Amino acid sequence: LQDIRLTLSSAAGPVNILGGVSLSVVAGEAIALLGPSGSGKSSLLMVAAGLEAPTGGRVSIAGTDITKLGEDELARFRRGHIGIVFQSFHLIPTMTALENVAVPLELAGARDAFDKAKAELDTVGLGKRLDHYPGQLSGGEQQRVALARAIAPRPSVLFADEPTGNLDTHTGEEISELLFALHTRAKTTLFLVTHEERLARQCSRIVRLKDGLIVADERQ
Repeated sequence: LQDIRLTLSSAAGPVNILGGVSLSVVAGEAIALLGPSGSGKSSLLMVAAGLEAPTGGRVSIAGTDITKLGEDELARFRRGHIGIVFQSFHLIPTMTALENVAVPLELAGARDAFDKAKAELDTVGLGKRLDHYPGQLSGGEQQRVALARAIAPRPSVLFADEPTGNLDTHTGEEISELLFALHTRAKTTLFLVTHEERLARQCSRIVRLKDGLIVADERQ
């Protein structure tokens, strides 16, 4: 990320969310963005993942400047390179766990999408819940499905936005352990947004944000 700026409109006038953030992340690295609510960390993740266009600056992933891509090109790039796990799971409610995980694989043209989806669900401990819908699963189980869906296509970068934020402490610890295990197994870059110091310290690097700016960059 080079000099990323993000300004949004509001009834009270322009609001500066990011004030010029530059950040380089090495392939395979696990990096945590840590900061209080309103610090800009989730906005920075959205820009880095190509879900929000920056007001200024450049985002380059795996050698591609994604800020120059149109919507269709960006969608295709995300399909091949990016996995995302949200705090609120964002599973498709009318699809089973197996179907939810198979969707990105099918979109990528995988012929064995359902076999791969089943294998990923087995890995996250849901091999016996394949035919359950999101409404039939606990919060922790839904987040396991979301993790399996994000990691199944083997993305270059796995973005996780407060992945334990909607879970109780015990379940959150289980999900965080699973998240780092999947990161290690798939050898994917992990870009984690959190306000939890404990979770951030499981990464090899912590970047602290305040008021839309990086105030510290710590390697563990």
